[in-house]
Amino acid sequence: MLELYQAEGCPHCGKVREKLTDLGVSYTVHNPRLASGEVRNEQTHGELTELGGQDQIPYLVDTDRQEALYESDDIVDYLEEHYG
Repeated sequence: MLELYQAEGCPHCGKVREKLTDLGVSYTVHNPRLASGEVRNEQTHGELTELGGQDQIPYLVDTDRQEALYESDDIVDYLEEHYG
């Protein structure tokens, strides 16, 4: 299962969502904060910082492979390698 921590309006997150859509991969979206940086959901924001140790989006968690990544380019490369 893929989980994407992201924000609507964030161009880096949009790049990851576009790749997921292009590949036809199902994923769950979590919106911990707005693209402006304002916290949108305290619980989800807490999960993001607890899981990854940083308040940074996009953040992809692949529970099946036990992998987690920041940085949109790294995430896109990972998706192409494992789901392309």
